Amino acid sequence: MLRHQVEAGVDIVSDGEQSKPGFQTYVAQRMTGFAGESRRRTATDFIKFPAYADMMRAKIGRRAKMTNAPQAVGDVTYHGQREALTDCDRLSRELGEIGGGHSAFMTAPSPGIIATTLLNAHYDSHERYLFTLAQEMRKEYEIIHKAGFILQVDAPDLAMERTVFFQDNSDAEFISFVEMHVDAINKATADIPPAAMRVHCCWGNREGPHVDDIPLAKILPELLQLRAETLSIELANPRHQHEYESIRAAQWPADKSLIPGVIDSTTNYVEPAQVVANRILQAVTAVGDHARVIAGVDCGFGTFAGYEMVASDVVWAKLKALREGADLAAKSL
Repeated sequence: MLRHQVEAGVDIVSDGEQSKPGFQTYVAQRMTGFAGESRRRTATDFIKFPAYADMMRAKIGRRAKMTNAPQAVGDVTYHGQREALTDCDRLSRELGEIGGGHSAFMTAPSPGIIATTLLNAHYDSHERYLFTLAQEMRKEYEIIHKAGFILQVDAPDLAMERTVFFQDNSDAEFISFVEMHVDAINKATADIPPAAMRVHCCWGNREGPHVDDIPLAKILPELLQLRAETLSIELANPRHQHEYESIRAAQWPADKSLIPGVIDSTTNYVEPAQVVANRILQAVTAVGDHARVIAGVDCGFGTFAGYEMVASDVVWAKLKALREGADLAAKSL
């Protein structure tokens, strides 16, 4: 896994979440208090476009307990230290084997995406459940940090959940929840330096209509309140590739860096290097400083076991295009 990333030209590598059946559902195996089955709501895309819904269900079924993860039925308490340390040890060993002094990041889900997918059937409020999860996930976050890796908190709840968990709320009400979820991330990472962490925000890693996605401009002020120095935001797919203007208009803070998605993680098109370079240059213009832009991918190529939309050999070609596009952009700068 790491060797393929390095061969493709990736500078900041990851373990590819190889030990986890799903990017967030694995936490039920590392905490007490979970059992049974959640009844997660259907995203609005699947309601508005029934033929699309039928097509997607035929493709993915119910793999990796994506929509029916366990629910919280008792006090949730983290006991996964050994598993987290095993993940870190494995990544350290593999980094040593490939050599070259590559930087590496390791992901862990935000309290909010856990709360909105592993549903609450125990606590008296969403807020109490959310901040209990923040307190418990803090243990895993700090293990990753102390192992010497960049912590990436995966927080699609900050955008995607507008069309799922919070689909009956107004945009204003959703933004209030985003503020709460941001606060939960900040509390859970209070002892981790901002430069040692980043937060990934997206609208859901699926090829679909996304007609109800909340615009980046509406949530960006809250995203910029995250302690993390670096924000990873999907900007390559057709629904969000215009949102560089929102970033420019927000007057990107001098203490923040941006990882724009410049490769679409849901299609088998391999982006030409010039397209990648153009997207990177748009990000640089929006941020105002090339030193604070890191070219990235919209989301993970396989966020659940058995749920892949891009063939593995195409993935490596797309990552190679990412490298080539970054080199082109660097020459322009």
